Amino acid sequence: MFYRSALGALATVLMVTAGRAQTEDKKYPNWKGEWIAIVPRMEGQQLRFDPSKPYGRRQDAPLTEEYKKIYQESLDDQTVGGQGLFLDHASCLPAGMPTMMSIGTFEYIITPETTYISAGSELRRIFTDGRHWPTDLEPTYQGFSIGKWIDEEGSGAYDVLEVETRSPFKGPRVYDSTGLPLHFDNESRFNERIFLDKKDPNILHNVITVFDHALTQPWTVDKTYRRSTKKHPNWSMTSCLEGSPYVTIGKEFYLLSWDGYLMPIKKGQLPPDTRYFLQAQK
Repeated sequence: MFYRSALGALATVLMVTAGRAQTEDKKYPNWKGEWIAIVPRMEGQQLRFDPSKPYGRRQDAPLTEEYKKIYQESLDDQTVGGQGLFLDHASCLPAGMPTMMSIGTFEYIITPETTYISAGSELRRIFTDGRHWPTDLEPTYQGFSIGKWIDEEGSGAYDVLEVETRSPFKGPRVYDSTGLPLHFDNESRFNERIFLDKKDPNILHNVITVFDHALTQPWTVDKTYRRSTKKHPNWSMTSCLEGSPYVTIGKEFYLLSWDGYLMPIKKGQLPPDTRYFLQAQK
């Protein structure tokens, strides 16, 4: 008798749990699948923060005069073969926010407490469990994100995820591969509204507003992503270091030649200091 009662109780619990999970699942939008960043073909597929504007300087970022000069220095260094401020390319540092939301493919994994965004080799966690902002965080390139689901249409289901991402950040961080800079104080803040397009459920919007001391005013862009038609996407992942010809020594970048020798990356670049190695006999 006890055995049957236990089985009955277990069945009831499983039914209630399954019913609750099914109800919760219907509360959240369908963001399943592989999402690919939409970049208009203006002059190629270069990384850009505002996909509606051309690459580089023509992004028209509202930079302060100080950071316009810093940006120009990055451009000048790239003109002669250097990396400028785009250090993650040569050093394989994480792109961090907001660059990580501009490139590659994305996957959204929604749970009641946390929404995960897999962006290439990086993973964002957006906490939606009502927690307060912690005060003991270690700096990261992604920052810390707290979100809130909203039923904007009043349909009984969520359709918008609002997110705030705060410091502490690691840096330097940039918007694109020209080295368009965020402030070196790493006190950026990002507000996002993520939602499906009302006319096309296979288009996802992420309206990002940047608050940063290198800007004269907040900078808002609408980044869009298209859902892949692949039924079973290939979620393979590669490391930035795979096949990279760059070698970072101190604050300098060099190239590795095909025959295994260190090469300068720009004209007039001095070789690295080899004081700790045995010197060749003359």
